[in-house]
Amino acid sequence: MQVLVIGGGPAGIMAAGMAAEAGAKVYLVEKNDRPGRKLRITGKGRCNLTNNCTHEELIENTVVNGRFLHSAFRAFSNLDLMEFMEKLGVPLKTERGGRVFPESDKATDVVDALMRWLREKGVRIVKLKADSLIVREGKLCGVRFGDKGIRADAVVLATGGMSYPQTGSTGDGYKMAKDLGHTVVSARASLVPLVCEERFDLAGLSLKNITLSVCTEKGCVYEEFGEMLFTHDGISGPVVLSASAHMREPGPYKVAIDLKPALSREVLDKRLLRDFEKYARKDFLHALDDLLPKRLIDTVITRTGIPPHKKTGLITKAERAVILETLKHFTLTVTGFRPIAEAIVTSGGISVGEINPKTMESKKIPGLYFAGEIIDVDAYTGGFNLQIAFSTGASAGRAIGERVLLNEWE
Repeated sequence: MQVLVIGGGPAGIMAAGMAAEAGAKVYLVEKNDRPGRKLRITGKGRCNLTNNCTHEELIENTVVNGRFLHSAFRAFSNLDLMEFMEKLGVPLKTERGGRVFPESDKATDVVDALMRWLREKGVRIVKLKADSLIVREGKLCGVRFGDKGIRADAVVLATGGMSYPQTGSTGDGYKMAKDLGHTVVSARASLVPLVCEERFDLAGLSLKNITLSVCTEKGCVYEEFGEMLFTHDGISGPVVLSASAHMREPGPYKVAIDLKPALSREVLDKRLLRDFEKYARKDFLHALDDLLPKRLIDTVITRTGIPPHKKTGLITKAERAVILETLKHFTLTVTGFRPIAEAIVTSGGISVGEINPKTMESKKIPGLYFAGEIIDVDAYTGGFNLQIAFSTGASAGRAIGERVLLNEWE
């Protein structure tokens, strides 16, 4: 029984290995020089494999179509993935927010272990670019590569989305599935930096322990405590990327940053009074040295409209109220997103209504399976998207494997 897995990311790797374990002859087809390219750069090269949380939290943190993943997460959970990697010789550790990384902080250790596993299971890795799927009498029977067709009893499409195209995710799988009648939900960037109207000389400045809120005229759609980063044309960082996943309705959007969320307005006002007393004889320009990063001070002062060289001791109560508002409600106007190529994941993909949630098999084309980012599911940062890839890949591979064991293929 011959299986072709198209795409050598985490979903494809898992599907290939699981199918091979059951005795299938499996070819992992990857158009890059080697599989696992995107996996090598995740988590800034550290590989945030999964999140050490409950099943319910996995679902809650899946922003799009989380309920579709109940079966996949139960069949191959985050705990199963952690145990699996440990058995492959990759010790893991859990960090803030439940994020799970290899103890070595090296994504290459994860990829190397998975490659050894595939070799042990007899998976053959082939460098080819798939062009289309071959279907006869309503059943999938192969894949076309240029002018050459290769027979297959089952095919797993694990080609990813459209983010990080340099890793091979260029939307190829969408076209192949759409040509066979599958519904493809339009791809859009998710977990992507935001472009803002305001321009500051703050690129590269990271802010920790802030609270970021995203609101429209109808109300707030997201609020989170954490870390963010200013870029040359907007903002990025963990809380910003997660916020972008909620920005699905037409804008305009406003971002509000509480620079001191641990302090109530009353407590922060008292803190300002103490600092202003301390720096009473100095210019206002130096009065916030103890409160804010130096690179941020000029921007905050400009926003208050208070002359930077005004003596701190002469600042009025009304002016202090303006400073307080600026610190607790530093606003930005979102004008758009960075390109989808810069997104961590792609939102959109094959409609989940056309996929069996237990096996990941197409409801339209027998023998065709989907795994990973090509499916219309996506989640927050924190290891959740990689868990989706591994779980859906495992479901597809095991489903194929069970049919091999039951001799359902000739």
